[in-house]
Amino acid sequence: MKHPVVPQAVKGRLVLPAGVRKVLQLREGDRLLLRLRDDGVIELVKAEDIAMGSKGLLKRLYPALKGNTLARELNQERRREALQE
Repeated sequence: MKHPVVPQAVKGRLVLPAGVRKVLQLREGDRLLLRLRDDGVIELVKAEDIAMGSKGLLKRLYPALKGNTLARELNQERRREALQE
């Protein structure tokens, strides 16, 4: 299953072979990001993996938010403003 051939079906649809879906742990309804590289190579990446990678990136960029959510930060800011009024 190193290089499965995938025929193009009606309306340009591609069906990923079951072996590929199993290796990638894809389930029905999973969203995939399709990247078309300049060299013509197509990459499929699970959108969930992109989101999780971004979450880690944000933690590294904003260590002050560690343990805090943006909603919590906003609520704290609004409370401070309300106390000043």
